[in-house]
Amino acid sequence: MKQVLDILQDSTIASKTGKDKRSRFWGVYKRLAEEHDGEFLERYIGEMDIVLVFSGLFSAVSTGFVVAMESNLSPDPSDTTNALLKQLVQIGLGNLTAVGSTPADPTSTWSPTARTLWIQTIAYASLSMSLLAAFGAVLGKQW
Repeated sequence: MKQVLDILQDSTIASKTGKDKRSRFWGVYKRLAEEHDGEFLERYIGEMDIVLVFSGLFSAVSTGFVVAMESNLSPDPSDTTNALLKQLVQIGLGNLTAVGSTPADPTSTWSPTARTLWIQTIAYASLSMSLLAAFGAVLGKQW
């Protein structure tokens, strides 16, 4: 009887775990890989949350600056009104030579400065990049 028990203890059929060395290796590997992957996902999901919050706040602030600077890209409507009123006053006073020397529409000669265009370009590029970062973080979280 003792011989049978010794044979059964050495056998893989009657082992307590029912696993040989290879299956134990893959079991340990699976457990370690799941721990590593869990830590990895937890860390990067947290970082993606931070990127989402930061890019959302940055986009909101950047949009505020873009809206505030938008008026620099078009002529001031009060300049047109003032020019037309000036022409009416000149006509009313009978000074027709002064009326013909000023353009009827002052906005036809207006154009934004190069500095304004560069600042607007940088502001729009900044807004686009922050929205792209938020989009990438959302895609990463959904994946």
